[in-house]
Order: sequence, then C-alpha cells, then structure tokens
Amino acid sequence: MNILLNYVLPFIVALGVLIVVHEYGHFLVARLCGVKVLRFSVGFGRALLAKRFGKDRTEWVVAAIPFGGYVKMLDEREGPVAPGEVARAFNRQNVWKRFAIVVAGPLFNFAFAILLYAALFMHGVPEPLPVVAEPPAGSAAATAGLHGGDTVRAVNGEAVASWQDLRWRVLKGALQREVLQLETLNERGHIAAVTLDLSGFPADEVEKDALEVIGMRLHRPPLDPVIGKVDAGPGQQAGLLAGDRITHIDNVPTRAWMDVVKVIQQSPGKPLNFHVERDGKVLVLAVTPESVAGRDGKTIGRVGVGVRDNERLYLQVSYGLGASLLKAADKTVEISVFSLKMLGKMLTGQISWKHLSGPVTIADFAGQSAQMGLPYFLNFLALISISLGVLNLLPIPLLDGGHLMYYLIEIAKGKPVSERAMELGQRVGLALLLVMMAFAFYNDLNRLLTG
Repeated sequence: MNILLNYVLPFIVALGVLIVVHEYGHFLVARLCGVKVLRFSVGFGRALLAKRFGKDRTEWVVAAIPFGGYVKMLDEREGPVAPGEVARAFNRQNVWKRFAIVVAGPLFNFAFAILLYAALFMHGVPEPLPVVAEPPAGSAAATAGLHGGDTVRAVNGEAVASWQDLRWRVLKGALQREVLQLETLNERGHIAAVTLDLSGFPADEVEKDALEVIGMRLHRPPLDPVIGKVDAGPGQQAGLLAGDRITHIDNVPTRAWMDVVKVIQQSPGKPLNFHVERDGKVLVLAVTPESVAGRDGKTIGRVGVGVRDNERLYLQVSYGLGASLLKAADKTVEISVFSLKMLGKMLTGQISWKHLSGPVTIADFAGQSAQMGLPYFLNFLALISISLGVLNLLPIPLLDGGHLMYYLIEIAKGKPVSERAMELGQRVGLALLLVMMAFAFYNDLNRLLTG
C-alpha cells in the first residue's frame, strides 16, 4: 500500500498531467486551424472511460496503458471522409498548418515548464546555501583548495545563490569535463578564486552524486535541538510546540538537532518519549513517528517538526511576475540545451547509455519529490515536461520531430515525402524507439537489483 500511495500514485498523476498538456497542444492548434478532432485519448489500448461532447462530438478517452496519449484527427488516409468535411481533414491542410499542429505538443510542454518554474520563483523555495564542508583529502575539491565553511559565490563568473545552483553548474562542468573557476568567501570574510579541474572526471560516475565524487559536500554545522516549526503530523498531535528544547529521547541525551533527526528516522512506527524543556519546565511527550519512504527507498520515521535557526543554513528568495517568467524561460532553455548535449554525447559514446532512465526510475523520483512537498513535485513535473518536449522534437519517425522533419523536407522540395519513404522511416523510427526503451528498462532493472 505504501508503494502504491508513495510512488505509483504520484507517477500516474505526473504522467497524466504531462500527457494532457502535450496532447492539448495538438488539440487546441488543430481546432484553431479548422481541423476536426475525432478523439482525445490519455493512454493507449482499451478505453476505461469515454465521453463524447462538444460541437464535433469529440470522444474524450482515458485508456488502460498510461504511457502516452494521442489526438486522432479527421484524415482521408485513415478512413472515408464525408464530402462536406473534406476541408476539415488534417491531410488537406497546407504544410504550415500541419507543422503548427504537430509542433504545438512539445511547445506546450516547454510552456508548461516555464509556468511551473515561474510559480516556484514567485513563491520561493527554501534551499541550502552553497557552503561546502571540508572535502576529503585527495579529492578534486581538496586539490582545488576548497575548505570547510567556504561559500561558493560564483562559477565561471555566474553568480551562485543556492546549493542547487552550485550542484547544477558543477554537474554540467563534470559531464562536459570542464575546468571551472570558482569564487569563494571563507568564514573570515576573505574572497578567493580557486580552479576546479574536472577534465578527468569519470563520466560513468555521474550515476552517483557528482558533487560527492568531486568531494563537494554540503556544510551542516551543529544546531541546538530546539524546534522552530511544527507541521501537521505526529509531533503536532503529541503537543510539541515551536521553542521546545528536546533534551532526551527515551532517556538518551540529544545534544544537537542531528541527534533528534537520527533517532526519529530510525524509529518509524515506534513510540518514543520526548523530554522537552518549555518555559522552565520539563515535559515528557509520547510521539510515534509516521512511516514514510526515504530518498533511498527505505522506510524512515517522520514527526513533522523543523529546527530553529534554519535560516542560517537556508535561503528563500522570491521574485515578481516578470522576473520569474524571465528566469523560468532561461532555466527551461538551459535544461533543454543541456539535455540535447547529453543525448549527443550518448550517441557518440562519450557518456554511457546507462544514464537513460525508464518508468521505474521516473516513478521513484515522482514519489520522492511528492513526499518532500508540493514545490518539489512541481519542480519534478517541470523537469520531466522539458524532457518530454526535447524527446518529442528528436527527428525520429513516429515522434513529433519525425513528422516535423518530413514537413521541412516538403517545404524545401515543394512536394510531400513519398508514402514509401515515410513507411521506411516509420520502421526505422520504431526500431530506434524499441532500442531506447530496451536500454531504459534494462537500466531500471539494473538499478533495482544493484540498489
């Protein structure tokens, strides 16, 4: 049941939303171009739900196999068309209208990602500050001259605001084996420039945490075991309040907040006695941590309380509508270009195909992000929406990009691609997609077996 609620349900919700967004792009532009839409299907195979409505009596379907969807339009190549509706058939539209209808799906995925990122930038998400812990001796970070407590302010001249910004820029540099110039600020206020040489970064290590391989770890200074906030959950139900100092759990002293976290995470479903100081008095409160899935898939305990003074470690910045949209568009373009570069490196053998993920890995990330909270799940949706848009624009027959390739040839030649050429292209495209799916499923299986 936990797997169903924590992983399968978020995965289905994510897939459903992204499929609807993509196919609605095709649907809307088809209607704007005067093309009759016969069916809008979320999923393939046997229809689980079906309803007709609208002027054209379009059939809206939820099908059994959720890995995709389609918009079926009136088309003389797929069946007889009444003489009065020939002008509304897809195949009778000029090449520019057909191009617009097909490209609309991926463009809607990119637009959806921009809207999600813009909403997150406006709302603001707390993120760890880019402060590094002492790197292991001999690591690339230690060789560069990074020290515990250093704040990374910029990478190659680009400002870094959060740990997530730092992770993204270093990951890109690692995969492209670059030499990065970092500007740092140490705990005494001294600014320094260090060179992080990633030219020898082993590309296969990207399956792990790239920053961990490089030796860059998040700095976590000890914090007092004092509660700063209480969310809905076992802690609130037991009577824990902001400002409570947790002195013991089951008679074991808790000298730092990480002691509290460790005990809670190791005790899912186990009753614990919290000894807390409040207004000069000592109280004993019985708290039973709820069971949730951790980032490694193991079950851990959760109480729903946060530490005081967390603002020393985290940054929350929000922007106005205009700035948020610009930042969101920039981020969407940056991730799209990066994805294309990584696909190119896979094709040329510079990066292993084991980094291609399938539905099991996506479900895992969907579940993890959903458990971390709505902002993280929306961030996951935006990332997958970009991936879906990029994938569909690849010039592979059967995908939107394959059709767009045919239309570009038609525009250049002044006549459509022959039926024979399209038939051969469909076979090649199917073979390529099957190979990609096989790699993705193999990688998923390998990750499950090896942990």
